[in-house]
Parts: sequence; C-alpha cells; structure tokens
Amino acid sequence: MNAVDHPLVAAYLDAVGRETTGLPAERRAELLADLREHIEVNGVDGGTDDDRVRAVLSGLGDPRTVAASALSEEGVPGAAPTASRTGRVLALLSGSGLLLVLAPFLGAAVLIGTLFLLWRAPQWERREKIIGTVTGAAVPVLLFLGVGLGASGRIGPTELLLVAVFGIGVPVLGSVLLWRAVRR
Repeated sequence: MNAVDHPLVAAYLDAVGRETTGLPAERRAELLADLREHIEVNGVDGGTDDDRVRAVLSGLGDPRTVAASALSEEGVPGAAPTASRTGRVLALLSGSGLLLVLAPFLGAAVLIGTLFLLWRAPQWERREKIIGTVTGAAVPVLLFLGVGLGASGRIGPTELLLVAVFGIGVPVLGSVLLWRAVRR
C-alpha cells in the first residue's frame, strides 16, 4: 500500500487540493506530489498506525497554511482574502432570508448576488454549493407558495411566525453547513 491509501493522508491531500484551486494546474500537481513524496519518505504507508501518520502530517503543517504559502509564493491575486470572502458569503446567505421577508426586491438582489459569489468560490465543492443554493432559494419558494396558497388574503400570526422562523432558520442552517464544510 502507498501513503495515499491511508485515510488521514488522503483527507490531508484533499484538503490541500481544495485550498489550492487558485494555483496553476501544474504547480498544484507539483505541490501535491512533493507532499506525497515527503509522506512516503517518512515511512507512512496504508498500514501505518494513525498516531505515526498524524505526527508526519503535523510536521507538514495545517493544510490551509501549506496552501496559503503555496498561493503567496505563486503570487496568486486575491489569495489572502479567502477567509473574508467566505465570511461575506455566509453572512449574506444568512441574512438573505430575512431580507426577502422584509424587503423582497432588496432580498432577491442580495440572494442572487450571494449565489453568484457562492458558485464562484473555490473553497466549496459542487455538492456544498447546491446545498447553499437550495437553502437560500427555499425562502422565496416558500413565500411564492404562501402567497399562491394563501389567496384568501388572510395570514394569521401562526403563519407569519412560521414564515419568519423558516425565513431566518433555513438560510442560517445553510450557512452553518457551508461553514462546517470549509472547516473540514
């Protein structure tokens, strides 16, 4: 078995790969190959115990730190503010539901802009972007269905409370899921 077969090594290399999507493809492949070689030279293989693997990976450093170093060495524009862009997307997604309830046109504009930023962000995989899109779009769908189904024009306090809780809770849940995905 080789080093990449160990689950901790595979997770580490995947994390570095996700964090370095801004690098040119050949530089990224070179970085990952160097990391694999270092891991193999230090005696890590698929059968090595987890403590030994953790020690070798710890010696390499946190995947984000390794990626940040590679990105800054390569001079990738915008490499440093990834955390601020992540925070911006998460904050906008969290607030979009409430904005859609209180100011529908402004909320729609914010949601569209947030989804655009989400889909352009390299730190999330396609599956996570779909989750963010669904949780963000759930509020306008609910409002549309609520208006369509509540054609009688009568919305009581219970329905209003449900819309408020759903309008705030679902986008916040989506933001939490995206945040957890970035932290992995």
